[in-house]
Amino acid sequence: MPVPPSKARVVIIGGGVIGCSVAYHLTKLGWKDVVLLERKQLTSGTTWHAAGLIAQLRATANMTKLARYSQELYGNLETETGVATGFKRCGSITVALTDERREEIYRQAAMARAFGVDVEEISPKEVLEKYQHLNIEGVTGAVYLDKDGQGDPANIALAMAKGARQGGAQVLERTRATGVTRAGRRITGVDWAQGEETGHIACDMVVNCGGMWGHEVGRMLGVNVPLQACEHFYIVTEAIEGLKQLPVLRVPDECAYYKEDAGKILLGAFEPNAKPWALDGIPADFEFDQLPEDFDHFEPILEHAVNRMPMLAEAGIHTFFNGPESFTPDDAYHLGLAPEMDNVWVAAGFNSIGIQSAGGAGMALAQWMNDGEKPFDLGDVDISRMQPFQGNKTYLAERSKETLGLLYADHYPYRQKATARGVRRTPFHQHLKDRGAVMGELAGWERANWFAGPGQTPEYEYSWKRQNFFDNVRAEHMAVRENVGMYDMSSFGKIRVEGRDACAFMNHIGGGQYDVPVGKIVYTQFLNQRGGIEADVTVTRLSETAYLVVTPAATRLADETWMRRHQGAFNVVITDVTAGEGVLAVMGPNARKLLQAVSPNDFSNAVNPFGTAQEIEIGMGLARVHRVTYVGELGWEIYVSADQAAHVFEVLAEAGSDMDLKLCGMHMMDSCRIEKGFRHFGHDITAEDHVLEAGLGFAVKTDKPDFIGRDAVLRKKENGLEARMVQFRLTDPEPLLYHNEPVLRDGEIVGYLSSGSYGHALGGAMGLGYVPCKGESAADVLASSYEIDVAGTRVKADASLKPMYDPASERVKV
Repeated sequence: MPVPPSKARVVIIGGGVIGCSVAYHLTKLGWKDVVLLERKQLTSGTTWHAAGLIAQLRATANMTKLARYSQELYGNLETETGVATGFKRCGSITVALTDERREEIYRQAAMARAFGVDVEEISPKEVLEKYQHLNIEGVTGAVYLDKDGQGDPANIALAMAKGARQGGAQVLERTRATGVTRAGRRITGVDWAQGEETGHIACDMVVNCGGMWGHEVGRMLGVNVPLQACEHFYIVTEAIEGLKQLPVLRVPDECAYYKEDAGKILLGAFEPNAKPWALDGIPADFEFDQLPEDFDHFEPILEHAVNRMPMLAEAGIHTFFNGPESFTPDDAYHLGLAPEMDNVWVAAGFNSIGIQSAGGAGMALAQWMNDGEKPFDLGDVDISRMQPFQGNKTYLAERSKETLGLLYADHYPYRQKATARGVRRTPFHQHLKDRGAVMGELAGWERANWFAGPGQTPEYEYSWKRQNFFDNVRAEHMAVRENVGMYDMSSFGKIRVEGRDACAFMNHIGGGQYDVPVGKIVYTQFLNQRGGIEADVTVTRLSETAYLVVTPAATRLADETWMRRHQGAFNVVITDVTAGEGVLAVMGPNARKLLQAVSPNDFSNAVNPFGTAQEIEIGMGLARVHRVTYVGELGWEIYVSADQAAHVFEVLAEAGSDMDLKLCGMHMMDSCRIEKGFRHFGHDITAEDHVLEAGLGFAVKTDKPDFIGRDAVLRKKENGLEARMVQFRLTDPEPLLYHNEPVLRDGEIVGYLSSGSYGHALGGAMGLGYVPCKGESAADVLASSYEIDVAGTRVKADASLKPMYDPASERVKV
């Protein structure tokens, strides 16, 4: 058996399909010192028993790009390596059994067209023509993707392993990673064992491709990789006479998928209540193992399937299979540089889509490792989105019961997870709940999304149409527009930067100018070397040597990590203080009147103009107020230490009772910000969206030297914009927008909405999206006619480059 070398550029831990893909793609980039360690045999964890479904369409443009790359790669691997991958484009059909599911899959079809994926909406009769064995009773609609396919999972992995070896990588089986040596935030080497023999590899980087062992391997490497193995069931029939190649069939309303394989039918299940496995650890000798059958658990799926596919009643069951797969808390895989270490990479937790994802994920990670920056936006799967507490084993066990089933559940807008809730609560949590708050969850935080009215059940009733909170949010929205509303912003990240170099550090990492008076607030972005947006924050100068950076809740860890990685020789201390302060936003034309009723301080423009902060007395306590807004109205964010937060809430609520103060939620904040054209990080602005094309050039100060991204901003100014962020409003007040709806310019698809919501003050659904404009002026862009494709129906839309609501921002400065 070959012995590992004493030194390598990178050690990859795990020989499933993703480990093999990372090794393959690194060698394609010219890396030679690549070592892959597999504890048993390649593919012996999850890969060998995967169903091998290979679909193109994912939830976002970049995830679709990676899935399509996987397809193209697998089609060519056999020629390159001589290993048969079994890949064939047999097409796929997804059928809907309800009107709600039909709207979902038709919206997905529209999204597919925007992403350049061939898709066709087909009738039940056309489904039958393509899949004659199906009982189409109850089928309300379907979509067909002719280039989707299937493959042999183990051979796909083995082909990439062979390709990696051909490129110079060492792929070592029966070689277990047993420990590491580390220096500060870097792993310096990996210990290994081959039977009784042991050794050590010095290395520059490590990649955790441990699959369902990824959590455990992460702990060894000092990083958090939240995932949990769950039991996953399928059956394979006996051979069915005359059965020919069929498209892959998905019937999500019955939690089932079907695949023809060598004259047999494979029926798999994503049941609503999953069974987490190996909560006390995966057995040390696990290799190509099956888990005990649980026919009672699978039987409800099979009953529906026999009705849907009558020939199953005649076909005998050849195999009842139960094998483990790993699932993450949000059903998105983990990819990228781990926040806790500077040379530990992760590619794990593929939620039953590992085969269709592995080619693209391996390519993207290899490019990131090679170049030192993401090749494009990978925020959906970036490991830095995971919060430290999400590695908690009890949390993972509870959440995993739900996440497997969510793959085939209705993906309603605003759908909230039901399991593992209540972990992170703001100081106002119970006050809000007592007043009808309906909570959503983000990064573990419980946040009031909307408030139920008297006699209304405080819970979501999901739909693709107007949901039960639509009128509630409208009332909250209009209260902020016409009177005064209050909402909880405590979940937003708060990061203190302090030290003698604080000002210089901020001016290096951010595009704004931070050499400002104490109390000044700067809205700003952290840019990468391409001028893309890594963070969208507000920065308040608290003293000569201290700043407070306020980030979106979901990206607090990513933003803090970005700052730490660019700290260099700057003498600063960076501290997460999110939990130390509660934050209440008081917004609306009467916001000043309310604050004057509870505080002796002066909130006038002379003392506290827009974009400044001041320390105040409030009730019997103390607070700091920031005069900024994310809803486009006069208002203040009130920062109060956690111990005094409840008192301040009570003082404001009591004073507000005479003014008809309305408690509001996050849905209101989103609908107001989209009317005002404010960007949302992760949707409208990402690492690959240039700050100038996003319309945020006003926040970048190129007259200061040497900040990250400065050269890219100057180049774009010189060369001109290739796209512009445009705000849209549907002229028909009925349809709803969420995101990813195609944008048509003069009848041709040119892009898609990055975000959408309803503009209650402007009377129609609204969205933001990029429109290509190379060589065109702003006037040229606006001279066209625009439509938005809503589930296959084109709806006329007004377009604007300036905010449609209060374009001059007069309301925020009164």
